[in-house]
Amino acid sequence: MTVIKQNIPRQRVRAAALLLALLLFPITMNYLSPYLIIDSAAGGTINASLVVFGLLFLTAFIFFGRAWCGWICPAGGLSEACFPIQNKPFNSRLKWIKWLVWGLWLAAIVLVAYSAGGYHAVDLLYKTETGISISEPFMYMMYYFVLGTFITLSLTLGKRGGCHTICWMAPFMILGRKLSNLLRLPGLRLKAEPGACTACQRCTAACPMSLEVHHMVERNRMEHSECILCGSCVDTCPRSAIHFRVNGP
Repeated sequence: MTVIKQNIPRQRVRAAALLLALLLFPITMNYLSPYLIIDSAAGGTINASLVVFGLLFLTAFIFFGRAWCGWICPAGGLSEACFPIQNKPFNSRLKWIKWLVWGLWLAAIVLVAYSAGGYHAVDLLYKTETGISISEPFMYMMYYFVLGTFITLSLTLGKRGGCHTICWMAPFMILGRKLSNLLRLPGLRLKAEPGACTACQRCTAACPMSLEVHHMVERNRMEHSECILCGSCVDTCPRSAIHFRVNGP
């Protein structure tokens, strides 16, 4: 087992990375678009967002879990920007919504691609010929619709409300991680030292995904499908009861 020690102000770096991802969203939006996958599938074309989502599954499976969500997701950066306004924990009973959204969306992709006779072309700049997503007035409306949706869900449902309820990317990473755990592959994980925990619950308060981290530490079970490996609990714990590690489940 390899334990990763903190040598830099990690949460400042993470906040800067999320801010940069959010600022770049006018460029990257189409590369993360669930709609363009359906639209391109109608012509039998593999587009950039389909490739990106496949890579999210692959990286979660190989090593990183849901670290994308915690470090470079523009919607995650926007959601965390809402924390000073609304910092209440998210109601975990609504997490099933994203699986319904994802399932219906995936079924639509399969149906449309099948109707087109399958995939027979690759165009990574499909409807993004300039390489920049926001290149015409209509795309500004889509851009602000996405921003408004995630802001509304964060302010009404609690911390990272959109990540929990409508994110179409999270299921790829959750399933990738579950498959990795099933095969007992090594990856980036959290490790707990229950004996060092004083039940101060700072880790739970700091968790942007509203997880009961102190209970996870007490049970010495740090693997959770909603954990985004942001390290907030690691950097908040005054007794160093939580660490990053590279190991199997």
